[in-house]
Amino acid sequence: EEMGVLIQQVVGTKIGKYYLPSFAGVAFSNNEMRWSPRIKREDGIVRLVAGLGTRAVDRTIDDYPKLVSPGKPDLQVNLAVQDQIRYSQRYVDVINLETNNFETIDFSKLIDESGGYFPGLENIVSFDRQGTLVDPISSMSNFEKEDLVITFNRLISNSNCIVQIREILNELKSAFGRPVDIEFASNGKKLYLLQCRPQSQFTEQDMIKVPKNVDKGSIIFNAKHYVSTGSAFNIQYLVYVDGNAYKSCKTSDDLHNIGKIINLLNIRLPKKKFVLIGPGRWGSKGDIKLGVPVIYSDINNTAMLIEVAKESAGYVPELSFGTHFFQDLVEANIKYLPLYPDKEGIIFREDLFMESENQLPILFPSFAQYSDVVKVVDMDLVDKGKRVNIYMDGDANEAVAIIK
Repeated sequence: EEMGVLIQQVVGTKIGKYYLPSFAGVAFSNNEMRWSPRIKREDGIVRLVAGLGTRAVDRTIDDYPKLVSPGKPDLQVNLAVQDQIRYSQRYVDVINLETNNFETIDFSKLIDESGGYFPGLENIVSFDRQGTLVDPISSMSNFEKEDLVITFNRLISNSNCIVQIREILNELKSAFGRPVDIEFASNGKKLYLLQCRPQSQFTEQDMIKVPKNVDKGSIIFNAKHYVSTGSAFNIQYLVYVDGNAYKSCKTSDDLHNIGKIINLLNIRLPKKKFVLIGPGRWGSKGDIKLGVPVIYSDINNTAMLIEVAKESAGYVPELSFGTHFFQDLVEANIKYLPLYPDKEGIIFREDLFMESENQLPILFPSFAQYSDVVKVVDMDLVDKGKRVNIYMDGDANEAVAIIK
């Protein structure tokens, strides 16, 4: 296949020694990660970040983009103020004009260094005043003396930006004849469309329904948060990375070895007949204690990628939709599901993973010392002939894994 090189001017403004857009992001015609039953698939989704859009398309460890549904912009992912503050963006990606390098810097530090100069800042931040979020009245506010939180509140509610993005998505969807995804950026005054392509979509039909009146003894786990539509049937192997044991790994080499084990299992186990279940964020970069350090080729044969968020471990899976990582999963028809075992009404049979015979030392004796971290469960050894079926109903926002 032929390849081309595109050179594109960066949208942005010079702020001190840095160059960056005021905000940037990605937007999708269809929303497969709906956080409210009031949001429809066709309402779309936007990932917004301050600075270069790299933080919108890459999975970051220590930061969160702003998620907005253009069709329902008033429905926020995080309702509580403390959650809005906790799950906000703190760092921005910039171009350092003195070193000619991409850099990641603290947003508050950038505002201090610039003397409060940042185009459109009043639309991007809110003030944290003793746990209460207050939106700026105008661009004349004294930003240097405030504790800033990136919320995009005024951009969403007091500007036509989200309306413009939705109109762009609708126009392009009509022209392409199918849903699209776009990348955009703004210098604080104008919105620039950078890229458009057909949106990758799950091939699953819309009518996946979770079975009713299921025997509780046959349920391995269920989910009621951020469920997309899909299914994974006839699963023979469950690969479980224990969060506590993973976090207790003493060296960086140990953590990277867990990633190597996942790669080997990805090669050895039957394609699409196994699921990967692990703590935090698969594909973590930076602080790899927050998730197993894998790349796409380490997981491309799995049927489903599951991220476990235990409150005691402090792991919170980011909604991955819109990242390149998530798009890779979509292209390979790999389903994605976050689990919150500590939430009310949730079943999570960790005992099945911990007490079943672990096949890891049999498959890879040289990695037997990691048997307390990586559990490989063969359903034939649990109950001969039984398999796991996973149903994901995005419209009802519920999922369940059943032994059948």
